[in-house]
Amino acid sequence: MADRYSVCQFLFGGGHEYVRWGVTAEEAVMAARHYTDSVAARMGVVERVIITEDGTDDTVFEWLKGEGVVFPTQEDLQELRIQEG
Repeated sequence: MADRYSVCQFLFGGGHEYVRWGVTAEEAVMAARHYTDSVAARMGVVERVIITEDGTDDTVFEWLKGEGVVFPTQEDLQELRIQEG
């Protein structure tokens, strides 16, 4: 079975909601981009967006309001490029 992912947005005031679950990596990235670029994110309603790998709950992507993408870091991505040759 192919890897599946979930996308969760965290809202100002402490709430959160899963906006996608059980989707492909491509679908998860498209959804995360949508929620980090949304009007709600620009207004400060959305404070954090993550992608987790279903089954392990490992966070594979994290965006924070005012900081942008904080995980994976540029160093993490560079290391992956080196490992992949």
